[in-house]
Amino acid sequence: MDSESLSVKILKAMGHPIRLKIVKFLLDKPHCVCELKENLDFSQPNLSQHLKILKEAGIIASEKVGVQTHYHVCLKNTEALIAAAEAMSQEYLNQFK
Repeated sequence: MDSESLSVKILKAMGHPIRLKIVKFLLDKPHCVCELKENLDFSQPNLSQHLKILKEAGIIASEKVGVQTHYHVCLKNTEALIAAAEAMSQEYLNQFK
């Protein structure tokens, strides 16, 4: 996969409101699925599907800790990407003030 294709895959993965919430929640520290489910209030199957997409895009990774699976953000620039998107959104909204 070339760099451009991977960039598109990352942006598509981050382009869903639920996945964006998941990634933002994982920015501080790794969390198990039970913590994600509790704090983000999504069903287990729905959450699992979104985690799979984020993993396939290389944004998050998982690690077994005992019987639990913990997820964490593994791309350093993820926070910068979110900040840039939020800045662009604000810039766009400011045009209508």
